[in-house]
Parts: sequence; structure tokens; C-alpha cells
Amino acid sequence: MSVISFKCPNCDGELIFDPASGAYKCEYCGSKFTQEELDAMKPAEEQEKPASSMDGSQASENTDVTQEEKKTEEEAVIYTCPSCGAQIVTDATTAATFCYYCHNPVVLSGRLSGNYMPNKVIPFAIDRKEAEKRFMEYVGRKKFIPKAFFNKKQIDKLSGVYFPFWIYDTRMNGNLSAEATRIRVWRSGDEEYTETKFYEVERGGDVSLSNLELNALQKANKELVEGVLPYQFDKMKDFSMGYLSGFQAEKRDIEKEGVAEEARRETKDYATRLLRESVSGYDGVKVHNCGFSNGSENWNYVLLPIWTITYRANNGKMYYYSMNGQTGKVCGELPVDYKKLTLVSGIISAAVLVLGLLGGLLIW
Repeated sequence: MSVISFKCPNCDGELIFDPASGAYKCEYCGSKFTQEELDAMKPAEEQEKPASSMDGSQASENTDVTQEEKKTEEEAVIYTCPSCGAQIVTDATTAATFCYYCHNPVVLSGRLSGNYMPNKVIPFAIDRKEAEKRFMEYVGRKKFIPKAFFNKKQIDKLSGVYFPFWIYDTRMNGNLSAEATRIRVWRSGDEEYTETKFYEVERGGDVSLSNLELNALQKANKELVEGVLPYQFDKMKDFSMGYLSGFQAEKRDIEKEGVAEEARRETKDYATRLLRESVSGYDGVKVHNCGFSNGSENWNYVLLPIWTITYRANNGKMYYYSMNGQTGKVCGELPVDYKKLTLVSGIISAAVLVLGLLGGLLIW
């Protein structure tokens, strides 16, 4: 498997993708390079075989990427950092990470080659500094959050991760038939009259839907990755390994066949609502039949950017915070410091009691 890092031609430092400028930046000399300049560079690369599996057994000598990627039984594998030679521990779906010793970014290109090569990527548009600022503003507005949740040690756990998604586009032809009614009510003298007219209504046409996002990673927290949707797909780029440098990334382990039924059901349900909503101007509509013929489909394997923090509370429950790395949309489930909550509740109860006593004295 190829273990690569992108080197600065000026000082040989590590290049990482800088969301603020949309360029590649050297953390040592400050040089910046465009995507075109990066493409012209040859990354530092080693054809690295896994040192061993986590159970201590020797890795296979077979370097065939396709076979290796299918070894789902390997929970974790050790690779060698091309910068300092330290061993990097990853699991079966990690595609980009950091060396724990020299902190240089490492891209495991073999994890994203062949059939696992993404078609597109939405690069991070929010850098780490801005992500930390927004995180602090978010938790600062929440009351009763444990202090440990937003101390420096916890903030250091903020991670920029590219998560794998299937993006689905479809074009369908549909037809709808329904019975619609118009009701007119009027009075003449002491009598009230009601007139009901019935209409047979038909609708038909082509419906095009695009950019339905479907999670492609089994271990991903569904609320964490889907809670920050949607993304702005007009900013999507052709995939390049360089976008991963400086971030973590995951490889898909859910194939499109595993989400195809869900995608077709969701798009057909939405298309049905569109046809139904096109029948307007009536007092009532009863749909007799609505169907769509299978049309054209297009699938893209895309990496989407998310800033995330997880926090394990004293009771063992895992809480999470995630932010869309492009738009800044936030979701999460935050822990509650019940000692703070109890203290505030006690103060409020005491205040109510005092006001009640004062009220009693005044009444007396």
C-alpha cells in the first residue's frame, strides 16, 4: 500500500490543505501552492506493506490492493510513517491520518485507489482556528455544560474528518390520477345550499432529483454525519489526494447496492409529493394512482468534510458535536452537569420561598 505525504519543495516540510485560502500551505516556511502546482509535484511515497495486524500475526506478502481492501476481518493495521519511520496504527477504513510522533499528515493512498477512488470531494472551507472559535461560541451559549467538555484538552480532540458518502441523481417519468372536488356553499333565505363538483385530474411529467446524500460508512454515527447535511454541491471538486493532507479521512465500506433501495424509495416518495402538490385550486384531492418508471441514475462516491468532537461522560455515555466543514451547520448532543443544574434549581427554589414568605408578611 502507498503511504504518501506531500513535501514543500522549498524546505522539505509537510504540505497541508489550507481551507482559508484554498491552497496548500507549508507549516514550516509558510509557502503556498495551488492545486495545479501540487499536481505537478511528486509526493513522498513508500510502497509500505503492513507491519502486522493488531493480533501480532505477520501480514500477507500479497500486495494486491483489491484483496487487501476486502480483508474486513483486519480491525487495525500498522504502517510506517514516511517522515520519521514511526509506526502508525489505523483501522480498516482509515484513509488519512497523522503520525502520533512527528505529527505529520499521512495519506494511505492504497485505501482510496481502484474501485475505492472517490469521484469527487468537497474540500474543507472552515479551518481549524475558525472551527475552534465556532465550537466555543456554540457551547458558550449552552448552560449546564460540564467544564471538561470545553477545556483545552477537549478542544484538542476537535478533528477534521472526510466522511464517505454516495451521492445519487435520478431522472424519472411519473403519472398521477386523482379525484378532486370543489365545494360551494351559499344561503337563500332560511335555506343553506351546498354544491359539490367532482373532477378527474391527471398529472404527468419528468422529475429530476440530484445530490441525495447517503452515508457510506458503517461505523459512522448516523446523527453525527447526517445532522450537518446538506452541502453546497456547486463547490464540489474532482478528487485529489492533496485535499486529505492535514485531515483525517475514512474509506467507504458500504457499497451503492447497500443504499440503492433507500435512495430509490426516498426519491420516488419526494417525486410523488411534487406531483401531488401540483394539483392545486381544489377543496379536496383523493389520489387513485401514482407511479414512476425507472429512469436514468447517476452515482458518485464523494468525501464530505466534518469537524467533530466526541466526549465520554462519567456515566459512560458518548456525546458528540459535529459541524459541516463547508457551511458551518452544527448538530450534537451535549452533556449536562447535573451538579450545576441542581445548584441553580436550589437557588431558584430558595428565591421562590423567600418571595412567598415576604408575600405572606405583606398580606398579614
